[in-house]
Parts: sequence; C-alpha cells; structure tokens
Amino acid sequence: MLNDREPKNERASWGGGDFLTPREPIPLGLYVALSVASFVLLLALWAVLTYGRLIDPLFLPTPGRVFQAGLDLFLDLGFATDIVASTYRVMSGFLIAAVLGVPIGLLMAAEALIEPLMGFIRYMPASAFIPLFILWLGIGDVEKIAIIFVGSFFQLVLMVAVVAKNVHKDMLETAYTLGARRSQVVRRVLLPASLPGILDTLRIIVGWAWTYIVVAELVASSSGIGYMIISAQRMLRTASIIFGILTIGMLGLVTDYAFKWLHRKLFPWVE
Repeated sequence: MLNDREPKNERASWGGGDFLTPREPIPLGLYVALSVASFVLLLALWAVLTYGRLIDPLFLPTPGRVFQAGLDLFLDLGFATDIVASTYRVMSGFLIAAVLGVPIGLLMAAEALIEPLMGFIRYMPASAFIPLFILWLGIGDVEKIAIIFVGSFFQLVLMVAVVAKNVHKDMLETAYTLGARRSQVVRRVLLPASLPGILDTLRIIVGWAWTYIVVAELVASSSGIGYMIISAQRMLRTASIIFGILTIGMLGLVTDYAFKWLHRKLFPWVE
C-alpha cells in the first residue's frame, strides 16, 4: 500500500490508478498513450459500423472512402485554398476580438458599467447577424470575419473579466498603498497577474472561433471549408462533409496545442 506521506513526485510515478487523482500530473508517456488510444478506439468503432454494413454508407461512409474523398478534394478541387481562406478568416476575427476584448475585460474587473451590456449581447446568436452584416459589409471576407468576431468577442470579454477579478485583492491594495496610480496598478499588477489565465481563455475562445467558420461561410461564399461542406451537402457527398469536419477538428487541435506550448514557455511555474 502506498504511504500517503510519500512525496508527490513519487506518487505521480507510481503505477495503478494514481494518474486519476485530481490535479496529479499525468506522466508524459501515459498521456500520449491515452491520447492515441482514444483516436484508435474511435476509428475502430467507425470501421466496425461501416465495414460491417451496420449503417448505410449514405449516412456514414467508411474511413477509406472518407480518406479517398479527402485526396480528391486536395488533388482536384483545390481544398488547400479553402483551408487557407478559412484559417485567415478565423484567425483575423479571433485576433481582432483578442486585441479589443482583453483590455475591455480587464477594465470590466473594476467597472460594472458595461458588464450588463456584454452579458446581454453574448446571448445573441452570431448566425442571426448574417443578414445584417451582408447588408452592412457585403459578401466578402469582412462579413465573415465579423461573424467570427461577434461569436468570440463578447464571450472573451466576460471570461477575461472573471480572470481579472480572481487576482488576489491584497496585491492591488499593496500597490495602492505604495502610491501606484490606477493605470499603473492595471498595467503593472493586474495585467501580469492575469496573463496565465488570459492565455488559457484565449485558447478556449480560439476553439469557439473555429466552430463559427461553417456559419460564417454558410451564405454567399465561394471558398472556405464551410463553403465546401455546404456544397457537398447539396450533392449528398457525405464523405466530403465528414472530411471537412475532420479538417476543422485537426486545425482546431493544432491551434489548441500551440496555445498550450506557448503557456508552458511563458509561464512554466503555473501548473
């Protein structure tokens, strides 16, 4: 039996079920193995259901058929261009939301003036703004970037405000006691203390931004992953639809791990 007085690092390296303990670090090898196993199990279930003819191929094609559809998209239909277009729209909308949303969220930690307004607007679905944005902005990239911005900005502002409010009040009071002005407290105390949480918030929001790309490209588009998915739906090309969805998932996973890597590099002391 493992002694409860043993150091945490010994507990983390112990076999058995210790990796299920809340906030206990998972060994890297086990983390990778579990991650790969989850994908393998999903692929195996998919293969059993499709190759075993348990589901009509019209509704769920086989993994091989989806892979072939992906090759056709890249080789014959210029899918790489669609990926670049969608990535540009997602990253543009997300970055604009981040540049504007982080400062406003920090200010909201001290001011309740705009918090009710932000809370009110964030419940409005981004897709409902499509007709207005087409009317105001046309049917180009600006309209699609605006949809992603609206879907990201208001959620980001409130989440950053929550992160900033969780900064220890003692830190702020100490800065005021030492004679710091309000702007100095925000810039030199509140912002540095909030940065790890803000980066985690940005990682979550960029995932949401990717989910809005199909909505953004739903109307009046001639390129993008969402446009390809809608076009494939009209032609009942289910394999292409699934490949497009998987592509969005992979792109989102790449950005997610990029933010995780950046967090480890910038804030190695944060668990």
